[in-house]
Amino acid sequence: MRNLSRTLVAQGAVAVFAAALILSAAGCKKKVPVATTPPPPAPTTTAPPSEAPAPLAARINSFTGEPRSIERGQAATLRWSVGNSTDISLDQTLGAVAANGSRQVFPSQTTTYTLTAKGGGTQDTRSVTIEVSRSVPPPPPPATGPKLSGADILGREAQDVYFDYDKNDIRADGRDTLTKDADVIKRILASDPSFAIVIEGHCDERGSEEYNLALGDRRALAVKEFLVQLGVPEDRLKTISFGKERPVCTDENDACYQKNRRGHLAPAQ
Repeated sequence: MRNLSRTLVAQGAVAVFAAALILSAAGCKKKVPVATTPPPPAPTTTAPPSEAPAPLAARINSFTGEPRSIERGQAATLRWSVGNSTDISLDQTLGAVAANGSRQVFPSQTTTYTLTAKGGGTQDTRSVTIEVSRSVPPPPPPATGPKLSGADILGREAQDVYFDYDKNDIRADGRDTLTKDADVIKRILASDPSFAIVIEGHCDERGSEEYNLALGDRRALAVKEFLVQLGVPEDRLKTISFGKERPVCTDENDACYQKNRRGHLAPAQ
């Protein structure tokens, strides 16, 4: 029995040893890597070639004409501003111009000016119209006859001054008359400063010759003093008395006598 037990123990130990050897062999066995299929490469994308930027279009920023309405012979001014252009021109034979500028024009009739700008294969245009009106010609100068002399003007425009009987005072109507006569004399002297005037004193036929000569002298002096007060140069005025020697009327009545009592202006000889 004791031998059997030893045999069983020995067999068990052998079994245990064999199992240990198996386990040890299994643990020492080199692991073989499992073959795997690599993933396909990521698809590559090719970027399209970059495109050149499109050229900028020609552009007219502004085109003006001032003034827009003129008379024939006057000037107007064209002004413009252009961008993105290499070829800029004005029509009406004005030709090529800079991108920014101005030009005076003198149209003889209503005219439209066109500005053209080209660049980058594009074109831009703008137009301005200048209205031209024909100026009305001035009226022809009035027809004038031959130039009148100072003597002619005095004879046509100067008027006689009349006095009361036996008086040498300047009446109200005489003051109005002499005011107009002074203007006539000044106009004559403006064109002929050397012109001289004689103031004649006249009387009606009543009274003696000596008395009427003295009365005529006082009347002539009264006229002269009044004209000098109105601004007529004294050195251009002379006086003379004819008394009753040169009547303009010979009827014996008051109306005729009144015509002879006068102061008369005549050119000095």
